[in-house]
Amino acid sequence: MKSDDKSQSEFFAPAEAALAERFLADGHVILAAEDTAGLARIRDAAAGLAAKALGLDVPADAGAFLNAIHDHVDVAGLNDFRLAVIAGLNQLPWLRAAYYGLARSALASLVGNELAMQRRINLSIQLPNDASSLLPVHADVWSGDSPFEVVVWLPLVDCRKTKSMYLLSPARNAEIHADMAAFRAKSAEDLYNEIEPDVSFLDIAYGQVLVFSQNILHGNIVNREPETRWTMNCRFKSLFSPYADKKLGEFFDPITLRAATRMGLDYRLPEGLDE
Repeated sequence: MKSDDKSQSEFFAPAEAALAERFLADGHVILAAEDTAGLARIRDAAAGLAAKALGLDVPADAGAFLNAIHDHVDVAGLNDFRLAVIAGLNQLPWLRAAYYGLARSALASLVGNELAMQRRINLSIQLPNDASSLLPVHADVWSGDSPFEVVVWLPLVDCRKTKSMYLLSPARNAEIHADMAAFRAKSAEDLYNEIEPDVSFLDIAYGQVLVFSQNILHGNIVNREPETRWTMNCRFKSLFSPYADKKLGEFFDPITLRAATRMGLDYRLPEGLDE
């Protein structure tokens, strides 16, 4: 089956088909979060855990507090602080369901209705002018991720320009991919210098989510904005699509197993029927 088979288009509702075309053309879609109450709950939890780690009172304005966290944390203490917050977030029993709910419909349209979800959700905190929290240009699929995965990337504050992440277009990504042998002996910086004129820094406001293919080159650079970046990310894939190094039951858990699949997995032929 070809991935660009147009014969399937008649099986999709127009809105689903349009979303798929945007995703295939751009390698990503930016959408309004589907559950604003769930989003607020996640951000409030992050701000509360951050305040607890710093010995501060719970902030009245979670967004303003997170944006200005560099007033309370320096680069030397950032990683321990981040690990404390992410550990607290991942202990919340409602977090993964709330996170999934932010992009539920988009995931059903783009990935499938029987999904596997990353077991632990990641958190990135990037202070202004901090060169220690960089993610050099990469494609996750090069380091053990399945090409069938997507990433749901969530800003807890407005992210723009260098406070955000960059992404290459699928078309330019294909060109680089075809010529990767030329970069074999070069650094990630050399690769970024090659693609820098073509990357797009994505402006994503709090209240939106980004769904992108981790097959596409992406990364971040030094945050030159005067505010701290807070973003979360989590991978999703169709439950029965191929896995790479990150396996079901180790890195992923099934989250939306349908009734017919559950019944089929439990079914055993009666003894003697196959004799």
